[in-house]
Amino acid sequence: MASTILITGPSLAPAAVAVLSEAGYEPVYLPAYADAEVLRSHVVEHRPIAIISRMGRIEAPIFEIAPQLRIVSKHGVGVDNIDLDAASAHDVPVIVASGANAVSVAEHALALLVAVAKRLVPLDRGLREGRWEKPDFKGRELAGSTMGLVAFGAIAQHTARLAKAFDMAVIAYDPFAADEVFVRCGVGRASSVEDLLQNCDVISLHCPLTEQTRGLINRGSLALMREDAILINTARGGLIDEAALIEALDAGKIAGAGLDTFAKEPPAADHPFFASDRVVLTPHIGGVTTAANARVGVEAAQGVIDYLAGRPLPASRIVNREQLSKSAAVQLAGGLQ
Repeated sequence: MASTILITGPSLAPAAVAVLSEAGYEPVYLPAYADAEVLRSHVVEHRPIAIISRMGRIEAPIFEIAPQLRIVSKHGVGVDNIDLDAASAHDVPVIVASGANAVSVAEHALALLVAVAKRLVPLDRGLREGRWEKPDFKGRELAGSTMGLVAFGAIAQHTARLAKAFDMAVIAYDPFAADEVFVRCGVGRASSVEDLLQNCDVISLHCPLTEQTRGLINRGSLALMREDAILINTARGGLIDEAALIEALDAGKIAGAGLDTFAKEPPAADHPFFASDRVVLTPHIGGVTTAANARVGVEAAQGVIDYLAGRPLPASRIVNREQLSKSAAVQLAGGLQ
C-alpha cells in the first residue's frame, strides 16, 4: 500500500501529482480552507508521511497526533500558517518552494499598481453605470516615480525589473541581502524602512509575516508616507494594520492601495475596504497562475520526494525560526510601532 501525502487543498497541478505518483506516493486532498477538525480527521485516517501545505493552518496538535509525519512542504513561500515551533519540536522540517511563483506575484504587484494609479476599477464601474467621467478626470503617470521595496528576495527582484520597464526608479530595504544583489538588479539600497516610506511614491511589501514584521504598516508608518503614495501588498495581510490603513485612505493621507492579502482570509463581508474606491482588492491570487502553480507544485512535491529519499535539499529551502527572521529582515518594524 502506497504511503500517503496529504494536500491541504482540493487539487495539485497534474505535473506535481505525477511526481508523487511516479515515486510511489498517493496524494489525499482536503477541501479548500478546511478547519482544524477536518484536517485532524484526515491525519488520523490516512496517517500521511508528508503534508503539502496549500490552504488553511497546520497547528501544534497536528504534529502531536502524527508521529509518522516526516516533512511539511509549503506550496509557496509563506509559512505563517504553519506552527514552526511545533514542527521543530517534533523534528519535522518545513521546506518552501522558493522563487517558483516569483514571476506571477511580481506581475500581479504591477497589475495592482497600474489599477490603483490609473483608477481602473472606479472608472470601469462608472462607465458601466452610465457615467462618462472624462471631462473632470486627471490621470497619473508612473514613469519618473520611485518604487520602494520592503525586503528584496526573488519576488521583489522581479518586481524591480518590471517597475524599471515602466521607467520607474527602484530602491529597496533588506539588511540581510548582499550588496551584489542590489548592484546586479540596478536597485538602490535604502538605509531603513523609514527611508523608503518618506522618499518613495510607491511602497510594495515583499517580506514574510513574523512577530517582528506584524503591523509593519501602521499609523506611525503611514504618517511618514507621501500623500500621493500608493501601497501594494502581495505578501501577507498581517503586515498591515488594516484599521489604520482605511483611516489613512479615508483621510486622504495616502492616494490608494492594492491588496492581494488580508489579515483574515477571506475578509468579512462588511470589511471597510469594500466601501473604499481608493483600494483595489484581489483574493490572494497573485501567485495563482497556470505556470506558477505547475512550478510551485512540482517543487513542493519534488522536495518531499528528495527528502524522503535521503537526498540533500538546498539550505535556502529549509525554514526554521532563525532563517525566517533573517530572510525577512527582522528589524523592519523597528521604530515604527
